Amino acid sequence: MSTLSILILTKNEQDNIVDVIRNAFQCADEVIIIDSGSTDNTAKLAEREGASVCYRAWDDDFAAQRNFGLIQTTADWVFYLDADERLSSELIDAVHRAAALNDTTKQYSIQRKSVAFGTKFGHGVLYPDYVSRMFPRTAVHWVHKIHEHPECKLITETLPGHIEHYTYKNWHHWEGKLCQYTTIWAEEAFKRGKRTSLSSIFLHSLGGFFKMFIVRAGFLDGWMGTYMCFNHFFYTMLKYLKLYELQRKSDL
Repeated sequence: MSTLSILILTKNEQDNIVDVIRNAFQCADEVIIIDSGSTDNTAKLAEREGASVCYRAWDDDFAAQRNFGLIQTTADWVFYLDADERLSSELIDAVHRAAALNDTTKQYSIQRKSVAFGTKFGHGVLYPDYVSRMFPRTAVHWVHKIHEHPECKLITETLPGHIEHYTYKNWHHWEGKLCQYTTIWAEEAFKRGKRTSLSSIFLHSLGGFFKMFIVRAGFLDGWMGTYMCFNHFFYTMLKYLKLYELQRKSDL
């Protein structure tokens, strides 16, 4: 019978860790925590809940953390779950069935719905998306430091149910992620040889706002959805400004 391991990346997630592990164990044979140096009770609580905790030093590379998780298990299947995500009951049943079927010609995609600042979003920046999360262990490899994604050549099938993503607990949390993600993006883009200009920065930012507000209809989520679209304008501008700063320094 095939086995399933759920892999969870953590860094100071003591507020989430108990709930996410209990949720994961409803369909997993084992739960493995890949911790990047928590200074709170994340590791202690995880072990108390029956999860295995592995440590990898944080080096601004989300893909490397996920790939590290692959070598911590011998399970037939792996499912990636973030600490601020929960599987719906319908998805738990679907994961059980998929693991039992053990069709190694497939990878599985799941719809993800976001909740932020106490609001459920259906459009714009936090619109419901589809993420590939369940794979035969030997068939997947992750790439890119930030906004990482899996490379897997298998047929994709979408499982019923959804992941509830409890992103951004408060504006301080949002600000921290904004600074972290824009810095990592700029450094990686600069290393790839990407360059920009002040006019290009503005056009990218305006295009990002238009995509979120009009194309993805962010305004349909009310004032909060509209505000998040303006935040996306700032996010896009900040990451390109950081890239511009790096290229200016390299020219000195």
